[in-house]
Amino acid sequence: MTDFKEEQNNEIEALESIYPDEISVISVQPYHVFEVHIESQDISDPYDTGVEPELAAQCTLQFSYVEKYPEDPPVFEITEHENLEDDQIEALNELITETIEESLGMVMVFTIVSTVQEKLTQFVEETKKNRIEIEEHEKKKKDELEMKKFEGTRVTIETFLAWKAKFDAEMSEQKRMKNQVVVGPKGLTGKELFFTDDSMNDSDVKFLQSEEDTVEVDESLFQDMDDLDLDVNDLDLEDTAVD
Repeated sequence: MTDFKEEQNNEIEALESIYPDEISVISVQPYHVFEVHIESQDISDPYDTGVEPELAAQCTLQFSYVEKYPEDPPVFEITEHENLEDDQIEALNELITETIEESLGMVMVFTIVSTVQEKLTQFVEETKKNRIEIEEHEKKKKDELEMKKFEGTRVTIETFLAWKAKFDAEMSEQKRMKNQVVVGPKGLTGKELFFTDDSMNDSDVKFLQSEEDTVEVDESLFQDMDDLDLDVNDLDLEDTAVD
């Protein structure tokens, strides 16, 4: 005849040896009720500094033996948990129930605790992976936005024709401006201005007319005319008009 009580006591002793800091016995009568605190394992690697404290998943499992445990399943409950979502808690409950069904007839708390710890570690890995994917996605979006700043406008027939019309108009304006007469230090010379402006032909006459009352002639300049050796033949008398 199986001594269920003895098997239960032996398992408690083994658990207290394996989990001295994690197990807490609540009562022993009529059957043991105890809790085991479980945390996810360290998933550090050569390229990582380890699991960030805020990502570490943990929970507390409470077990209650029944009269014929381990032939009958123990009662269990997740009493506390951290960094776990509702769907993850549900997944843990299903995992524990499945493990119990597979382990009936054998003491099973150690198996349950080990399975739950593996699941917690998996949750952490998935959470970390999702976070990295989100960060990479955000970085990719940011890089794409930066690259768009250096992208030109896509050329179509319509945009090309619009650009060409604008370009031709600008070139025509530049050509028109270039052909205009430029007056200034680098513009036309006085002679060139004289021939391009008909108003310059009688400018001296207009000046004399405007100064008619004020012009004075110095007669002394003409007193020595006899000393000049002028050849009468050099004068074109036909073109000289005598007033």
